[in-house]
Amino acid sequence: MARSPEVRGVPHGAGARAKLLPVLPALLLFIGLLIGLFTPRDVRPDAFLATAMVAAAALLPLWGTVLIGVGACAIFVGLMVDFNALRDVTAYSELATLAAIATFAVFLNRLLGRRAHQLVQVRSVAEAAQLAVLHPVPRHLGDVTLEGLYVAAAEEARIGGDLYEAIRTPHGVRLLIGDVRGKGLLAVQAAAAVLSAFREAAHDEPDLPHLACRLETSMSRQASQYPGVPGSEIAERFITAFLAEIPDDEPVVRSVTCGHPPPLLLHRGGVRKLQPAAPSPPLNLGMLVGDGYHVDLAPFHPGDQLLLYTDGVTETRDRSGAFYPLAERIRMWSGEAPHQLLEHLHRDLIAYSGGELNDDIAALVAQRRPSR
Repeated sequence: MARSPEVRGVPHGAGARAKLLPVLPALLLFIGLLIGLFTPRDVRPDAFLATAMVAAAALLPLWGTVLIGVGACAIFVGLMVDFNALRDVTAYSELATLAAIATFAVFLNRLLGRRAHQLVQVRSVAEAAQLAVLHPVPRHLGDVTLEGLYVAAAEEARIGGDLYEAIRTPHGVRLLIGDVRGKGLLAVQAAAAVLSAFREAAHDEPDLPHLACRLETSMSRQASQYPGVPGSEIAERFITAFLAEIPDDEPVVRSVTCGHPPPLLLHRGGVRKLQPAAPSPPLNLGMLVGDGYHVDLAPFHPGDQLLLYTDGVTETRDRSGAFYPLAERIRMWSGEAPHQLLEHLHRDLIAYSGGELNDDIAALVAQRRPSR
């Protein structure tokens, strides 16, 4: 049964702190009250009261902003009564200033609210576009179990050029994972073109070199439609890609590498990187291919798993700048099912980076189901 791809935002470490931010305006009001009550009269709490109202405009809903503004003015009036300053012209001037700031805070809150609503709509469209590109990956294709993962680098970045696909064909299950140079709508456009070509050609082409040529042709045609467009990088855009074929009747996996990081083969608790013997350049750089695309062959027995990933995984850094040791970490979960393996990988990447992933991440696991 097909499921929606795992499209996730990163639960940053700042998430817990963000929940405390709405308390900040009330805390500033309380500090202003303490300053007014327990410091000399020439020490004014105006700065804290004004800051509380501006903070409320950014952090609270409209009713909260109004409440903080009324509270700030009420505190100041109370202090005027406490200090017998009801006839102090300067105090009334400061009160008027606070009232003006409260009014401005309400206006600012409404403006930010409209901007936030627009951002939500834009993000919804972006996520819909991403989901339209990344079609649901079936859990089972023949004797192959699959699981996919897409992790956005940030909550605001739900759209990018990482891609993957799995299709059952007369030649077996064919897999694609790729990474478009760049981000944004142009990257999604390029990814969509390659995925469309793969979904069509995977059924027709007799082998992976012919399939890679079809994808190269598709990218070249798309690039040729934008010659000399000002501000467009589409003609310079390329896609690193890895193609794999898992035949139904042979315990092997065939692959073609086009400038993409090599996958990991998990076999009986061991992890092996499938380094290509003769890697080809990324798609849309096919003019650099000399003798055609080289097919690599590796054993792929029942129970084995193949982990395909984009460079966002291996280029994740910790606080010291060290890259994520994928082969070392994945060995701990080599006995897990594909879904659990990617869950472990996702959580570990978040922990390793301290919640500060700087690139989108895509991963696809294919497991040949054990013999019954």
